[in-house]
Amino acid sequence: MPSIEGADAAILDRLWQVVEDRRNAGDTMASHSARLIARGTAKVAQKLGEEAVECVIEAATGNRSATVLESADLLYHLVVVWVDAGIRPLEVWTELARRQGISGIAEKAARPQGIIRAAGTTKLP
Repeated sequence: MPSIEGADAAILDRLWQVVEDRRNAGDTMASHSARLIARGTAKVAQKLGEEAVECVIEAATGNRSATVLESADLLYHLVVVWVDAGIRPLEVWTELARRQGISGIAEKAARPQGIIRAAGTTKLP
């Protein structure tokens, strides 16, 4: 597969900055990102969930090219969630680096309780 300039992990940092800039500009007529964030956190989160389900469906059916496309949509909407929540990519990269080399089972057991863990379920209320 030929490489495209800028096609590396740093693209998520650049995407975050674009989404942040568009949110700050507030032009909901020209920017999908600004429009989505203006609709509120619940809508932003809902859209991330929808994209996650679409990605899972394509992966489960073995459709590689569609999984790549849906993965890009999923990452974009995850970045929108980060911008909406005031989370910078470096915070996520730092957490991933902290977890590197730690057993997944041990790491999960040591996590602070969020809403889902406190409820003892992965199902949203």
